[in-house]
Amino acid sequence: MNFGSILTAMVTPFDAAGNIDFEQTTNLIEYLLENGTEGLVVAGTTGESPTLTKEEKISLFKHVVKVVNRRIPVIAGTGSNNTATSISLTKEAEACGIDAVMLVVPYYNKPNQRGLFEHFATIAKETKLPIMLYNVPGRSAIKMSGETIISLSEIENIVSVKEASGDLGQAADIIERTSSDFTVYCGDDETTLPMLAIGADGVVSVTSHIIGNEMQTMVQSYFSGRVKEAASHHRKLLPIMNGIFTSPSPVPVKTALRMKGIDVGGVRLPLVPLTEQEEKVLQQLIEL
Repeated sequence: MNFGSILTAMVTPFDAAGNIDFEQTTNLIEYLLENGTEGLVVAGTTGESPTLTKEEKISLFKHVVKVVNRRIPVIAGTGSNNTATSISLTKEAEACGIDAVMLVVPYYNKPNQRGLFEHFATIAKETKLPIMLYNVPGRSAIKMSGETIISLSEIENIVSVKEASGDLGQAADIIERTSSDFTVYCGDDETTLPMLAIGADGVVSVTSHIIGNEMQTMVQSYFSGRVKEAASHHRKLLPIMNGIFTSPSPVPVKTALRMKGIDVGGVRLPLVPLTEQEEKVLQQLIEL
């Protein structure tokens, strides 16, 4: 299932009291739709999912679905390291009218590959929604193998993977050995073009909050066969892509949005704001 080329892993706007700011969420959605975003991932890592309660996530899902109004796909982050909890939230997301769910590799409890397969297969049996797997060893402490992803792709409603392992060899193997309708998305902005070059379908991006149209230009240049042009865009965008991750995400991207006049508020602890010096460096990047 193709969700588009540029999907934005959307930040969750907070007000001054640290509550979800739904008015600003609406403004952010409209801004993203005008700036290259073809799909939204809600309540993922960038949305500070570890600090959102189940009730907050459900309220966010309902609001985003209503505002988007079928203009682009909305994918809900419903994965956790608890299979039963993931099933429960996935069912709630389905009731909210979400288009698909993204399920992260279980973190902290470190299951083996057989455990990973059973975790995702069990959730898949409990929903009719399309599922995007999320392989991110940098946050989950374990890496889902290509073999496990390929096996899971044979389950009817497991239709995609956000591959953020940084392993281009594994990504290429997944693309080669899964059906043509199983989509593979880059999970690291800086490797978007290399991933496209081996056959990926697009990127689930953080930087698209800031340079969404520019990333669309790069991607469409590549898909149109203008490879050198796409590579030139990639090199120019790379400093911003790297700069957005110099501090724990989503702190820099929320700060960058404020610099662009879109105030999505701060972050929840244990994340902390950028220092004054870090802000200066980020401001210089944004102005390039």
